[in-house]
Amino acid sequence: MSEQTKRSAGVPGSEDVFAVPGEPIADQAYLSSGADWDQIIESQRERADEIIVVNLGPQHPSTHGVMRLVLEMDGENVMSCRPGIGFLHTGIEKNSEYRTWTQGSTFFTRMNYVGGIHNEAAYSLAVDKLLDITDDIPRRGNQLRVLAMETNRIASHLTAVGANCLELGATSPQEVGLRERERILEFTEALTGLRMNNAYIRPGGVQNDMPDDGIDLLDELIKQLRINVPEIALFMLDNPIFKARTQHIGVLDLSTCMMLGMTGPVLRSTGYPWDLRKTQPYLGYDHYDFDVCTETSCDAYGRFKIRCDEMMQSLRILEQVRDELVESQGEPFRVQDPDLEWPSDLTVGADGQGNSNEHIKHIMGESMEALIHHFKKVTEGFKVPAGQVYVAIEGPAGELGAHLVSDGGTRPYRAHMRDPGFNHVQALPIMSEGAMLSDLLMALASIDPVMGGVDR
Repeated sequence: MSEQTKRSAGVPGSEDVFAVPGEPIADQAYLSSGADWDQIIESQRERADEIIVVNLGPQHPSTHGVMRLVLEMDGENVMSCRPGIGFLHTGIEKNSEYRTWTQGSTFFTRMNYVGGIHNEAAYSLAVDKLLDITDDIPRRGNQLRVLAMETNRIASHLTAVGANCLELGATSPQEVGLRERERILEFTEALTGLRMNNAYIRPGGVQNDMPDDGIDLLDELIKQLRINVPEIALFMLDNPIFKARTQHIGVLDLSTCMMLGMTGPVLRSTGYPWDLRKTQPYLGYDHYDFDVCTETSCDAYGRFKIRCDEMMQSLRILEQVRDELVESQGEPFRVQDPDLEWPSDLTVGADGQGNSNEHIKHIMGESMEALIHHFKKVTEGFKVPAGQVYVAIEGPAGELGAHLVSDGGTRPYRAHMRDPGFNHVQALPIMSEGAMLSDLLMALASIDPVMGGVDR
């Protein structure tokens, strides 16, 4: 029995625990637990060259820190880069198969905890399409969806550019980003009842309308963001140190991006204006006046600049949505179908939850049938016709897609998300091999992978 066959047959000392019996081993298998480090070191012990193996990460439980990079280094030069993922795998897709279609929003928003509202939107739009109610969503429901998504896009980009600066040791831009993101989270809490993991966008519309002072809060948010968000670009884009560390770093040209399925700012940094809000409009984005931001540098600097520019374009959209929301005030914000809507309007209080007093009075003291209907709606949910669908939206990092399969029941038969970060991580070896270790960190920061979305 050859050594490779022994390793795949479960013989003690085998490095690849994932190979089926008899399968030839093509290369080293890396474990997300990191418990394989002794074997990696042993395999390198007999080398006669100066190459060393470095285990980089994982460092912290959020964003791109929860990623393992196994590097082969010649001095400070990266000769080989192998990404290791799986540290934040939560089984969300499988769990959603045991929950109702409405409860799916609560699961999917937790995949990408920085841009979670976009996950809710992709999922809900897919359910809408399976139900064939896309054209029945009230205009105010779509306006509130766009409002939530564009504020969330700015918050996600603030996290991305702030972390990018922090990788260089530039703390001030990160603090500006956190300060402005806090404003957005406060507005989001006023709108949805929660700062994060909102489950605000639901099949058929949104969970609740704006608060009474919602327009005033939005006006103040737009005013403050217009003044303060440009600070980050002013800090960094003309800074000679920043330019030296990001220009011509992490280069991915158009052909490479197309080959690897790269989207979002990474793709647009090649000069290709691919933005699903323009190329495949949804939620009425074709009626909003905004520009698709592109650069031609194909590098980390271009991706940083695109995110800075996109935040200002999102503010343009928010200003237009604000005027529409004033016009549609008082209109329904979700499908008016008793079989699809949630059983009562929420009165969002200080605790961020709670049914309206009128509904509770009705089901608890006036109508046994209403109580039964409420119970069945919450516990069983609604049925979705059999079929499958794929719906893609423009998330903060790129194409965010939801593939749903229904067998005609009250729960998904299969639910899968196409997270752009999963595709972007596979480009790290191409961007970093042959470069310096310090350049690898900037290449990593420029693709903005959120590992909760990558691992799911």
